Amino acid sequence: MMDEVEVSGLGVRLRKKIFAALVLGFVVIVGAVAWPFTRAHLQAIAILRLVSGQKVPSIISKLVTEPVRTEDVNFATEAGVVRGRLYLPEGRRDAPGFVVLHGVHHLGIDEPRLVGFAKAMASCGLRVLTPELPGIKDYHVDLGSVRVIGASAQWFAKQTEAPVGVLGLSFSGGLALVAAGDPAYRRDFKFVAAVGSQDEMMHVANFYLTGQEVQPDGTTERLAPHEYGPLVLEYEHLEDFVPTEDEEAIRPVLRDHLYEDSAAEKQAEATLNPRQKAEAAELMDSNSAATKVKLAASDAKHAQEMEELSPHEFLQTMTTPVYLLHGQADNIIPAAETLWMAKELPRTTLQAVLVSPVLSHVNLDGAKPRVEDQWRLVHFFALMMHAAERK
Repeated sequence: MMDEVEVSGLGVRLRKKIFAALVLGFVVIVGAVAWPFTRAHLQAIAILRLVSGQKVPSIISKLVTEPVRTEDVNFATEAGVVRGRLYLPEGRRDAPGFVVLHGVHHLGIDEPRLVGFAKAMASCGLRVLTPELPGIKDYHVDLGSVRVIGASAQWFAKQTEAPVGVLGLSFSGGLALVAAGDPAYRRDFKFVAAVGSQDEMMHVANFYLTGQEVQPDGTTERLAPHEYGPLVLEYEHLEDFVPTEDEEAIRPVLRDHLYEDSAAEKQAEATLNPRQKAEAAELMDSNSAATKVKLAASDAKHAQEMEELSPHEFLQTMTTPVYLLHGQADNIIPAAETLWMAKELPRTTLQAVLVSPVLSHVNLDGAKPRVEDQWRLVHFFALMMHAAERK
C-alpha cells in the first residue's frame, strides 16, 4: 500500500499534468484565434518590403508567400471588352479575389509600380485582377472609368464566386467608391480601399488654384500643388484653354510632358508656330495668373461632371466597408480629402483610416519614417489583408 506521502506526491504530479494540459490547450486555442491576425501582419510586412524593393526576411517569406503566375485576359462586360491581367498564387486556386486599379498613367496595367504591387499582393495569397481603365490611362477622369471599375468587380466576383476587395490608387480610388455606391455593382464589392483619393473633385481643383484646402476640424492644409494635377485637367479639357485650330498641335506637347518623355515633347514643340508655342508655354506654367483664370473657368464649366465623379455624394449612405489611406504630404490630391471622407462615412462602414508620412502620393517615398509610422502602415495593410481573406 502507498503511504500518505506517496499519495500526496501522486496528486501533485497529476495536478501539474492537468495544469500543463490546460495551458497547452489554451495556447493552441489562442494560437488558432490569433494566427489569422498574425499572418495578416506578416503578409503586410512582406507586401510593403516587396513594393519597396527590399528583401523579405526568409522566415516571413516561408510562412506567408508563394510563387505567382500571370495571365493576360480580355473579358466582355456591359462596359465593353476590358483588357486585364491576373496575378495568381500557384498554391491557392481558391484564393479570394482582389482588384487593383491603376492611377492616371499612360502605361495603365503595365506601369511597373502597379505590376510590383499586384504581384506582391498575389504572392501573399490573393487572386489579383488589374483591369485597364482606358479613360484613366488617357488622363481622363470620367464616368466611363466608373462603369469599367464596376463591371470588372462584377466579372471577377463571378469568377471567384464571391464579392471581391477593390483597391484604387489616386483618382481611381474615388471612382471605385462611386462604383461601390451604385446598386448595380454594390453586391460585388467586399470592400473598397482608396489610396490617395478624392472626396470632392471641385475641392481638388480649387486646391490647384489656391494651394490650400480646409480640413474637417476647420484648419487649413497648405501645400504647393504639383504641376501634374492642373496639367491633367488642362489635357482633359484642352478645348477650354486653346483655340480649336490649335488643339491638335498642342495636345501632343502636353501629353508627352505628362508622359515624362522629354525627347518626344521637344519634337512636338518643334512643329508649333510662334502663337502655339506661346499658348503651350502658358499651359505649362500652372502658376501663371492667366492659366489660373482659365482653370477656374474650366472648373466652373465642368462642375456638374466633377460632382458625379465625387464619392462624397454617396458616402453617408455607403454600406460597403471602406479603408482609407493617404500620404501626409500629398500635393496632387491633398490628405484633407481622406479626412473629409472619414468624417462623412458611417462609423459602421469606415474600417480604417490612416494619413501617413511614409507615403507621398501613392508611393512609399515619404520622409524617413519613425518606427511607429511604419508599424501603423503595416497594421493598416494587415487589416485590409484580413478583410480580403475573410469569408
